Amino acid sequence: MSVSLKNGVVAVIRWIVIGMMGAAVFGCATNSIPPAPASAASSSYNYIIGPGDSVNIVVWRNPELSMSVPVRPDGKIAAPLVEDLVAMGKDATTLARDIEKELGKYIRDPVVTVVVTEFVGPYSEQIRVVGEAGKPQTLPYKQKMTLLDVMIAVGGLTDFADGNSTTLLRTVEGDKQYSVRVADLIKRGDVSANVDMKPGDVLIIPRSWF
Repeated sequence: MSVSLKNGVVAVIRWIVIGMMGAAVFGCATNSIPPAPASAASSSYNYIIGPGDSVNIVVWRNPELSMSVPVRPDGKIAAPLVEDLVAMGKDATTLARDIEKELGKYIRDPVVTVVVTEFVGPYSEQIRVVGEAGKPQTLPYKQKMTLLDVMIAVGGLTDFADGNSTTLLRTVEGDKQYSVRVADLIKRGDVSANVDMKPGDVLIIPRSWF
């Protein structure tokens, strides 16, 4: 065997070993058992308001104080008699009680209802999809949201995606990683691959190299 050919073989073997080591490291970082199959989510979940949301404030018997306002990038809202009140991180009921406290300084026994009309949610609860999705994007978390719901929203997989090597990064569990079978779910209709999503989940869809 010539020296150049021998060196070429050694180089190929070296790259194969490096690839196997990388796969082993990645495999150790990702749980092979996915999260529990999709089921009815807890009914105790309350939507948390975030920057970019819009809230409709209704003050009973005071229509001049009722209006729809946006939640600013700093997480605060401003309305008549209410200035720079923090809305981010609260549910609608809590925000309504806080507005009542502020309005109580000017009117007697205010009764306030808050309805969220446009949903973005806080960054900590948004679902992020990156990599080989049809439309990688950030989605607001919704109660009972599943992997299938997310993949429909992002337009499925690209032609180059390795869907069954998708990693689900679960921030509420300390960035624990799970392996999920997206291709089996949306291309083969394998409902056992469908899983519940949780606030803050990140889906990382890699490219197939073969």
